[in-house]
Amino acid sequence: MAKKVYLGLTGDIIHPGIINIINEGAKHGDVIVGLLTDKAIVNHKRLPYLTYEQRKNVIENLKGVSEVVPQEDWSYVPNLKRLKPDFIIHGDDWKTNYLSKIRDEVYDVMKEWGGEVIEIPYTKGINSTALAENASSIGTTPDVRRATLRRLISAKKVVRIMEAHSGLSGLIVENTQIQKEDGIHQFDGMWSSSLTDSTSKGKPDIEAVDLTTRLQSLTDILECTTKPIIYDGDTGDIPEHFVFTVRTLERNGVSAVIIEDKKGLKKNSLFGTEAKQVLATEEEFCEKIAAGKKAQVTKDFMIIARIEEIIAGYSVDEALNKAFAAVRAGADGVMIHSKDKSGMDIKEFCERFRKEYSGIPIVLVPTTYNQFTEDELAAWGANIIIYANHMLRASYPAMQRVAEKILAAERSLEVNDDCMPIKQILELIPGTK
Repeated sequence: MAKKVYLGLTGDIIHPGIINIINEGAKHGDVIVGLLTDKAIVNHKRLPYLTYEQRKNVIENLKGVSEVVPQEDWSYVPNLKRLKPDFIIHGDDWKTNYLSKIRDEVYDVMKEWGGEVIEIPYTKGINSTALAENASSIGTTPDVRRATLRRLISAKKVVRIMEAHSGLSGLIVENTQIQKEDGIHQFDGMWSSSLTDSTSKGKPDIEAVDLTTRLQSLTDILECTTKPIIYDGDTGDIPEHFVFTVRTLERNGVSAVIIEDKKGLKKNSLFGTEAKQVLATEEEFCEKIAAGKKAQVTKDFMIIARIEEIIAGYSVDEALNKAFAAVRAGADGVMIHSKDKSGMDIKEFCERFRKEYSGIPIVLVPTTYNQFTEDELAAWGANIIIYANHMLRASYPAMQRVAEKILAAERSLEVNDDCMPIKQILELIPGTK
């Protein structure tokens, strides 16, 4: 009976190093590839370009692979304990890189049944991370980008979305990441906000700014980024116009549109007012959602219902009733908003909504109740957290400070430390070197 050899792979990019390690493993027995799922990967690396099923189809057709099984965890240990292979094979680079702790775990668990760890020299000249970065620089397609949001919701506890109002801010959202103990933290996608888009143009945030005007900024972001985009659709206008919006956004590769249940003269939700805002009736709102769902072509595109009852001064009960109706009309998710800094009304909404719908995504925009961490909001039931305007709000005071310093000094020397070096700008934007 052939011995079992375990090999853990991501399988998103196949290069000579992967073929080499499979060939080496096959010399010792039947190679079982533990193919990491999206969920196993996404908190430690960027979401793979290919879906799990696509990656599985590639790997199981490689010469030397006997079987492909899902690896649901970043750690190899659960699969090793279940399969009890005679060998596990890995490149020797894990002695010194971020996988060193996992290496120690593997050695300990393989001793339990007398298994052996085979380490082979890392294939020189191959850098999987660099290959992935190069692939990212090529760009993406509307179909791939559009589908990514649903994959992220399925794979991650919380999907982290940051506002982008220009191509430059989109590049920052696309590329910014930090290493923490539990893996790489980065933004998963972008929020195309009507407020920040209009403000960046020096114009008021009004419904009259139509889709054609908004598409100018959206296209700038789409052309230089690859991550999914959620579009702020305001009220969506009348159902006939909303149908056009859905088809246009879907065709361009946008993942989701969020529409709110307000009507009449637009006023930002966070703008203080004593009078209750005019909200669409349940019937009006649901008619618009249903029309949008009927108009979309792909299953990937999402229509998310923004429920304004709480922020407009109505009760959590009324907000829940509107949210339930929106879901019955076809909404793929709900967004709930509040001006209450305690956040307790949002928590109540989330917990009660979760009892009725366990699988419908909840979107939160914790601008006013920003004392809560993503993990705390996830514990309430949230799936997507949107940082809705912070890129624009950060840029304005920075630019104003530089302008004032130059006026005061009558030269630009004093703002050197406030400005990005020209060399970095040339390196940031592809094609400007």
